[in-house]
Amino acid sequence: MPTIVTHAAVPLCLGLGFGSRIIPPRLLLAGVAIAMLPDADVLAFKLGVAYGHVFGHRGFTHSLLFAFALPTLAMLFHRQLRARAATVWSFLLVSLLSHSLLDSLTTGGKGVGWLWPWRDERFFAPWQVIRVAPFKLEAYLTARGEAVILSELYWVWLPGVVLMLILMGWRVWGRGPRGC
Repeated sequence: MPTIVTHAAVPLCLGLGFGSRIIPPRLLLAGVAIAMLPDADVLAFKLGVAYGHVFGHRGFTHSLLFAFALPTLAMLFHRQLRARAATVWSFLLVSLLSHSLLDSLTTGGKGVGWLWPWRDERFFAPWQVIRVAPFKLEAYLTARGEAVILSELYWVWLPGVVLMLILMGWRVWGRGPRGC
């Protein structure tokens, strides 16, 4: 998995790129939270649930069903998030889908359970370019930890910032959306 902080890159870059008229601060915060949420499944380790189990790491919380269901429920709170229901759904869907996509691009783990509950198979993307992050915090102080951080900067944050700047330019120079 990428680090938990890197899972916030997609909603942050998209939200800041589109601006607060499209993605209000509350929705941006919800996007960041929902992008990190699937990794709460690591708590299953403490309960004795095996990594490869459907309720283990990268299981059902990384599935397409979960990714579509949670934003659908969140639409009920579109007024509190200060955005149209369609904006809430689409932004949170992209934020949540980005999590399992980034996990599928890593060089380790057992893959992502995209097709649960229909299939228990785990998947990786055709390109595994992001170094898999260690579970232990102290591992980031090693050469391996440095390699993980550099990999995430190169493959996630750099393209995200470029996209954010393009969206900002599109918005500022009058070609982008004006609000919802």
